[in-house]
Amino acid sequence: HLEPRTGYSLDLALPSSRVAVEVDGPSHFLLPDGRGVRKPNGPTLLKRRLLAAAGWRVISVPFYEWDGFATANGQQTYLDRAVAPLLG
Repeated sequence: HLEPRTGYSLDLALPSSRVAVEVDGPSHFLLPDGRGVRKPNGPTLLKRRLLAAAGWRVISVPFYEWDGFATANGQQTYLDRAVAPLLG
């Protein structure tokens, strides 16, 4: 989905609810810090801020969480839990 106000492409969008799901791969993060924490990089943070300013609620799905699920059922449960609170 192309978001017209920002020009950003969204990985998954529910336009009527203004909910976006962004699948963030390794290129969206800085290298892990001394504690192993991976923080989003500048361009990723900017995209999130601009989408929020355009009225979108953005759910980030970090690759290191997504890859931790062994089954499609686990991934589906993850998405359901992430999206459900935003859909009321």
